[in-house]
Amino acid sequence: MTEKTYFLNSLEEMHAFAREFAKTLHAPQTVALHGDLGMGKSEIARVIIKTLRGEDTVVPSPTFTLVQNYDGISHFDLYRIGDVSELEEIGLQYAIDNDITLIEWPEIALEKLPQNTIHIYITQNGTGRKLVIQ
Repeated sequence: MTEKTYFLNSLEEMHAFAREFAKTLHAPQTVALHGDLGMGKSEIARVIIKTLRGEDTVVPSPTFTLVQNYDGISHFDLYRIGDVSELEEIGLQYAIDNDITLIEWPEIALEKLPQNTIHIYITQNGTGRKLVIQ
């Protein structure tokens, strides 16, 4: 398993990372974003989507809708999912099979994710963030 670590000291550095990372993604690809509340999962997903679909793309958080779709990019927030059976209802498998799929709070879906899923673990590092990519 290849692992890369990044230390990001500002929001600008996080945006730069997400823009460069977005350019490496091609469907179907799944990205699982791990981290506590406020670590930047939504921010990274938002910048990836805007990089791939245009800066004027409106990217609301999928916290309440559970999923937002952007022409081949699916952005999931699984925080409120209580049972694995709900994942089929919200179209997770279809997205995994066809889209660039960004998943916040992926823990409930780990057994459903493909082997080539890119996992990004985001933690506090002083005033910045540490990203570990597997």
